[in-house]
Amino acid sequence: MSAPAHPRFGTDGVRGVAIEEITPEFALALGRAVGRVLSPSRLVIGRDPRQSGPALQTAFAAGVAAEGVDVDDASIVPTPAIAALAARHGVPGVVITASHNPYTDNGIKVFAAGGRKVDDATQQAIESELAAIVSAEPSGSIPRRVGTVVLRTDALPWYVDHVVSLFAAGCLAGARVVLDTANGAMFEAAPRVFRALGADVIVLNDAPDGTNINRECGATAPRQLCDFVRQMGGVDFAFAFDGDGDRVIAVDDRGQVVDGDRLIALSALERREQGRLAAGVVVATVMANLGFHRAMEAAGIQVVTTPVGDRHVLDAMDDGGFVLGGEQSGHIIHRDMGATGDGLVAAVFVSVLARRRERSLSELASAVMTTYPQVLRNVRVGRRPADAAAEMRSEIEAEERRLGSEGRVLVRSSGTEPLVRVMAEAASHDEAQAVVDRLCAVAAERFA
Repeated sequence: MSAPAHPRFGTDGVRGVAIEEITPEFALALGRAVGRVLSPSRLVIGRDPRQSGPALQTAFAAGVAAEGVDVDDASIVPTPAIAALAARHGVPGVVITASHNPYTDNGIKVFAAGGRKVDDATQQAIESELAAIVSAEPSGSIPRRVGTVVLRTDALPWYVDHVVSLFAAGCLAGARVVLDTANGAMFEAAPRVFRALGADVIVLNDAPDGTNINRECGATAPRQLCDFVRQMGGVDFAFAFDGDGDRVIAVDDRGQVVDGDRLIALSALERREQGRLAAGVVVATVMANLGFHRAMEAAGIQVVTTPVGDRHVLDAMDDGGFVLGGEQSGHIIHRDMGATGDGLVAAVFVSVLARRRERSLSELASAVMTTYPQVLRNVRVGRRPADAAAEMRSEIEAEERRLGSEGRVLVRSSGTEPLVRVMAEAASHDEAQAVVDRLCAVAAERFA
């Protein structure tokens, strides 16, 4: 009898419906596979606050420990904290999280020693080992050594101190800041860091109960934060994090969203002015707005483009020795300040640059680039194509000819869900909408 199918690595780890797809049994087996493939003496693990986290974290830790690996349990911490701890100690790290997904989902992200997400070859090796573990009959053999699992209550305080140390003391003194921590993993760390740097902080959605993570709040639903800033008045900066804290979206003093493209553009200009933009290059994904590319070109900054996923951004950064990169969705990597996307570091960096320039975030964000109207829609499909763009090439090329130099089209298969994502940018919203409507109709029929 063949072994049952198990979840596979996507663009950001393994993800699925908690307990039904990402089961404790799966987490246990994946823990054993990670222990065998990475073969460390020690590993650090953390999680976000969603309800299924403790069960899955315990199971994964048991699997790793069964392979003789000692486990440091950091409990609830942001994903970038685990990456930073992995880099500090030279050990692998694991986070039990489904990032911006609802609490009913969960997932597992794996970091190599040094804090980077494991590469494709390592993922494939882990999947192969996982398949062997799932299909094997119990051997009954006794391992030479079983690892220990130790709770590390110092993990979160260390991460807070680490982020604070990256910036000048008191650099945000007097700033009025509102933070939406999405009832997620940043609910303690983000306020502590901003307060330690001198800011006056108000926090929204900082009471996780296991089921309210990302619920109509955070980086994927910033409307509540926008409304709060408008109603309150006098706010200098506001930031919304996602459930595990590796993404951030800003809201300016007027209550307008400032997305990842604008945050990256502002950070690139600031770094170039300070002589800290290696090779004059910034790395972005195919989702970066056409306006971002035009703004960077006008500023004399080269853009290196990668597929979607912060792992691809980081690969390009490390291959070229670049220090800044990210995604429109809010994954922003300052490579000289961390090994992965860190929403908290990115938020403080933008706050500091605005204070240094003595201009409001609304002024800076509106001036840095002109955004082309963008329409993005997800089409749920029955047949998940490996390469949706290749199968829709003729239709895509026809739309590109219509748009000319004043727009672009992007069609791609989701790396984590049975979706085809269709995006268009054009000189007007109506034109972009029409392009997306036509291509979505094609995708729905072709991949039914």
